[in-house]
Amino acid sequence: MMSGLAAACLAPPGLHAARADDGALTLLVAGPDGAQTSRWGDACALALQAALPGGPNLMTEPVGGLDGVTGANRLDALVVPDGKTAAILPGSALIAWLTGDSRVHFDPTRWVPLMAGGSSGVLVARLPAGAPPSLASLQAMSPLRLAVDQPQSNDLAALLALARLELRTAPVFGLRDTGQKSRAFAAGEVDAVLVSGENVPADIAPLTASGGVPVFSLGSQLADGSIGGDPAFPGLADATRFGGASSTFLDTAYRAAAAAARLDFMMVFPKLTDPGAIAQWQAAASNAIQMPGLVAAASASSINLQPAPVLAAALAALNLVPVEQSDLQAYLVKSFGWQPG
Repeated sequence: MMSGLAAACLAPPGLHAARADDGALTLLVAGPDGAQTSRWGDACALALQAALPGGPNLMTEPVGGLDGVTGANRLDALVVPDGKTAAILPGSALIAWLTGDSRVHFDPTRWVPLMAGGSSGVLVARLPAGAPPSLASLQAMSPLRLAVDQPQSNDLAALLALARLELRTAPVFGLRDTGQKSRAFAAGEVDAVLVSGENVPADIAPLTASGGVPVFSLGSQLADGSIGGDPAFPGLADATRFGGASSTFLDTAYRAAAAAARLDFMMVFPKLTDPGAIAQWQAAASNAIQMPGLVAAASASSINLQPAPVLAAALAALNLVPVEQSDLQAYLVKSFGWQPG
């Protein structure tokens, strides 16, 4: 994390330690203490403490691994919906749910949205000499060698975006992070990389230095459910405007995967939470995302802080009917021989 988040996380001693004498609230953090989601949890907790009525103590409770699955399971199975415990989770938990990870025992489409941190996603490719960033340019490179971690990652959005454009790809799997993908791109081992998550503008720089060109983005989520252009990349078309969909199934699957990939973190309540508590926390979250400390942290990491209605629209995009989710998982098996963990 950059300096803005570090400043926002200057928590008083005992932020992580629950105190039973003052009716403290809890923010369940789906991830290890000190990791990325945990640091956002600390920053958001401090902002919310100042915004909630009465300034209650808001303790953070880190749970589980980096992908957020354990924390999400805890949210659905063990958190009482009394408005005293919210959760902050990474978008990777949604990817695990979409792809049918066997560890998943939660349903994110029923969570109550509070706030989120949206991130960018940009496909960068080494195009033929002098070619503009267009569908025809990508078609001329068929099959496109795409750098991929695994289907159960943000790269799922890129795989589906290219599939809906009817572009043949030859995924190069096992490139787990931006550093590995950038090195493979510089070495000419791959033709394209989806850069996503935090600090996307900075992470694109090594790729452009190696001849890469931003081709399309994953866009940005709007509160009405539509997708707008990415404000960090004005003038760059999002994948749905770059070319038409080849099938309703691929279009729906892509939109769900892109919604998950655009979420760096999300804060939610479990289903059936008391409406009064929801209203209080959503109002507090709307104030918190305007506080200078949190705004500075988000700006330093190229994150767009979003209120509850925007997160609600993102979660709605994941609300596939069972047959659509099954079709997506069958497509991954057939196309890439991939089975969820």
